[in-house]
Amino acid sequence: MDPLIQLRDVYHAFGQGGLRKTVLQGVSAEIRRGEIVLLTGPSGAGKTTILTLAGGLRSVQAGSLRVFGEELFGATPATLLRIRRQIGFIFQNPNLLDALTACQNVALPLAWAGVIDPTEARARALARLEQVGLAEHADKHPNKLSGGQRQRVAIARALVVEPRLILADEPTSALDKQTGREVVELLQRLAQHQQCTVLLVTHDPRILDIADRTLSLEDGQLISHARGATQMATQLTAGVAELGRPELLTRQVASLDEPAFFRFLEESTGEMDELRRALQKARAQVSAARFDQLLVATTFKAGQFLRADRVTLFAVDAAAGKLRSRVAQSGSDQLLQIELDIGQGVAGYVARTGEVVRLRDAYESPLFNREVDRRTGYRTRSLLCVPVTNSAGQVVGVAQVLNKLGGGDFDEDDERRFKEFFRPIGRLLDQLIDTER
Repeated sequence: MDPLIQLRDVYHAFGQGGLRKTVLQGVSAEIRRGEIVLLTGPSGAGKTTILTLAGGLRSVQAGSLRVFGEELFGATPATLLRIRRQIGFIFQNPNLLDALTACQNVALPLAWAGVIDPTEARARALARLEQVGLAEHADKHPNKLSGGQRQRVAIARALVVEPRLILADEPTSALDKQTGREVVELLQRLAQHQQCTVLLVTHDPRILDIADRTLSLEDGQLISHARGATQMATQLTAGVAELGRPELLTRQVASLDEPAFFRFLEESTGEMDELRRALQKARAQVSAARFDQLLVATTFKAGQFLRADRVTLFAVDAAAGKLRSRVAQSGSDQLLQIELDIGQGVAGYVARTGEVVRLRDAYESPLFNREVDRRTGYRTRSLLCVPVTNSAGQVVGVAQVLNKLGGGDFDEDDERRFKEFFRPIGRLLDQLIDTER
């Protein structure tokens, strides 16, 4: 699947002559459909510039920037307008029109998009306001709403055109902790429900856990994941060091009266729950990402060593009666997504019985299910399929290689080596399946 946003060696500068300042220096990145990506970094790093370039609000000066598969460098005004109509914009300031009600503010982009029937526009605007919990405030003007409510109206306005992409610039910076958290969680739920991509610029460390990925900018360049992780680890270490100094907390509560102290306890308990959830999510994300890398590397090398055309590793979901590919190499850089019933095919047979299956010509075996070949246009010939077991001997995965290069057959030595490749994977795969449930 092509990236929704693709930047290749993008440069951008402001000013002329001696006042010219370069803010982006060869930025390259890809953002895919359905991702929630945070863009972080110090002030002046170029975060908002990337946002406005991706939204077609500024012209690309150098490099390539593709949005929805269309090149923005040198794009015509008509192309930029067509792209902007598919994007929802949310800014630090909600930028609502005081003369219009909340409902009218939400409906405004529909007029720009060509939806001009007032009845239809109001119905769609009311539906979005209901989604953000503001249906009863639809006919109020912005000056009658709180800061959090105005930001919710801005979110409803961004979503009313059913965008493929949401670009948000510091949407929580003007909000208190609780309201800011509610706004980003609302944005997360609605974006996932609509399967649109979110690119969100933020300085707010309290919302890092909502993201699928974080991109960090420094001096107009994306810094490495390792460097970004080091910076976050340094911040976390400093926070832990503060936690290890109980005298600081004692001094903080010394002057509190009883009601204030109980409020402090409630707030602190909530913060600890939030910290625990964030750490659990971060640990799970790091483990899953590293494990996926390990699976891809293992399947790649197994295919290389056994001289096979394709390698697939299925995870066994016994509760659902399914086999789901963790890695399915397609013979190119792409990975296939395959789901099979556990009661069908060679892989299903191996998952149920724990037996090894080795076939000279898969189409001659009654076990072989030709449906995947029909869907992918592939022709399976020789096949080797082995069970992947956990420490208790239970089958938690199935590894399969297809089509010996050169037209030969897989032999007993291939079988032994293939099983050895995936022996250490079994325990980790078992743990990952438990985590995902």
